[in-house]
Amino acid sequence: MKTASGMTLVELLVTVTLVAILLIVGLPSYQGITTTNRMASEMNALIGDLQYARGEAVKQGQPVTVCASINGTACSNSTNWANGWLIFSDANGNRTVDTGEPILRVQPALGSADTLASSSLLAVTFNRNGFSSNAGSIKLDDAAGSADRLQCVRISTVGYVQLLSGSGCP
Repeated sequence: MKTASGMTLVELLVTVTLVAILLIVGLPSYQGITTTNRMASEMNALIGDLQYARGEAVKQGQPVTVCASINGTACSNSTNWANGWLIFSDANGNRTVDTGEPILRVQPALGSADTLASSSLLAVTFNRNGFSSNAGSIKLDDAAGSADRLQCVRISTVGYVQLLSGSGCP
């Protein structure tokens, strides 16, 4: 007598149904996790660069500016930070990259449809004591506009950089 090997049609349909249910339940939460992780990475890049600029201002003993930039060589004079930003030694404190002022870091544009913008900050300048000459916040919002994923960085005049999220964002 020959023994049958393999699966019956009923067993196959049950397996396919279970896999489909797991995908339907798991995929949205996976997308939420990836969105949250991407936004955390984008905010960490901005916070890290702001803290780096503050440290460099103290170390160099002269102003260092972080500004929104489109091309990585000049400030864009825009409140849209999603196109990238740059950090430069701003010896004369005019918030413009002049000849002889070295660019310390360049951050490229965000690789997502997230919005990173400020209502008022075109640039943040830290003086040689680590204080900021202008306070404000920069807000990160995901492409879906989810209020629960909203994050922002608040910069105080004493140079303190703080991450806020959700309803805590100004």
